[in-house]
Amino acid sequence: MTATTTHTTILSDDAVARFSSTLRGELIQPSDAGYDDARKVYNGMIDKRPALIARCANVADVITAVTFAREHDLILAVRGGGHNGAGLGIVDDGLVIDLSPMNGVRVDPAARTARVEGGAKLGDLHHASHAFGLATPSGIISTTGVGGITLGGGIGHLTRQLGLAIDNLIEADVVLADGSFVTASERDHADLFWALRGGGGNFGVVTSFVFRLHPVDTVYAGPMLWPLERSAEVLRWYREFLPQAPQELNGFFAFLTVPPADPFPRELWNQKMCGIVWACTGEQPEETFAPIRAKFGEPALDWVGPIPHPALQSMFDALYPAGDQWYWKADFVAEIPDEAVDIHVRYAAELPTWKSTMHLYPIDGVAGEIPRDKTAWNYRDAKWGMVIVGVSPDPADKERLIEWTRSYWRDLHPYSAGGAYVNMMMTADDEGHDRVRAAYGDNYDRLREIKRRYDPRNLFRVNQNIAPANG
Repeated sequence: MTATTTHTTILSDDAVARFSSTLRGELIQPSDAGYDDARKVYNGMIDKRPALIARCANVADVITAVTFAREHDLILAVRGGGHNGAGLGIVDDGLVIDLSPMNGVRVDPAARTARVEGGAKLGDLHHASHAFGLATPSGIISTTGVGGITLGGGIGHLTRQLGLAIDNLIEADVVLADGSFVTASERDHADLFWALRGGGGNFGVVTSFVFRLHPVDTVYAGPMLWPLERSAEVLRWYREFLPQAPQELNGFFAFLTVPPADPFPRELWNQKMCGIVWACTGEQPEETFAPIRAKFGEPALDWVGPIPHPALQSMFDALYPAGDQWYWKADFVAEIPDEAVDIHVRYAAELPTWKSTMHLYPIDGVAGEIPRDKTAWNYRDAKWGMVIVGVSPDPADKERLIEWTRSYWRDLHPYSAGGAYVNMMMTADDEGHDRVRAAYGDNYDRLREIKRRYDPRNLFRVNQNIAPANG
């Protein structure tokens, strides 16, 4: 017998064998040699042991797996790229639908669209679209899964220029909780399409996305760093400058430690600094950056220049490989008063490891022009999505990562806009269930109604969960 736990579900070996025989992909069990590798996710702090991992080869496999989970009352997790910081792509004792074999990307250069399967990573998408001089906005690390980042919203290097990933989503193929298959768009299943754009994995398994592409090839981009003692000055300038800057300019602010490795200058290794990672799509970028460079004199490091879009997207991949310990807290931010600046500077001086950081991602520009009820993503009037991240390759650092991150967030939270970007939240057990409601604000009740229509039994609940409204 193979035992799994959600309400003491017991699966016979025959049932598991029949399930396996209906899949084109691989069904992995705890006794299999590849099980430990298959259950690993990006965040090394997550250590969960599912009863079954279905590596789906196609949509038919996904339908079969959803049906099996529903009929056998199994707790179900859906894994795309495995990047979710809270580990919501994996689950103890239940069934994991692993979409990683479904990673194809097909670009239509005439229509300027890309059809992307649910297991693809951002690197797959950006590589395929770049061949045609096209891109869609999403993310800053190329190993991030397209599915997860999109369903949560999709902040990235081109947010001010082109909006969030969901603002460029045209349609999505979805396997629903009852095993049916639908295509959601503005025309068909419009309520579901609205909910998918920011509502996370609450409504089904998205097996493919169609994105709008834009003519973006080489951008003028990269990091610009200043010594930590200038961070208050730089942050105060940044909070005023960027919201007034042309939409062609994006730049996220960061506190960081310079990595002790090439190609960083040796004299900067292990120094705590502040920085802005710029991305400019304008036609005269040197003119755009001339006053920025003149503002504070020569930066300690200035790597801003022409760079292919995929190279920008993968710039930080080597610094953050899979397997590091991650703990993060997030908030939306509308203003950064001087009191908040002082808190930022104090905690920046206490970065617990050289990989730990704080980012302020712009979400104004084109993203901020979208009406807040146009999609499930509610905080269109905020200026930044803030994330505080404790990161280390060493499991022994776990507790101090958590303590620094929580303390930093706790002191800053009174200056937040209230909710947080769901892609940068930990589990509801860690955050508190009210945080999920706050993340969706005025859109939460509508999401609950749509959840009731498409997933009334809450089969898809291993996520930042939106409970279905009472029927």
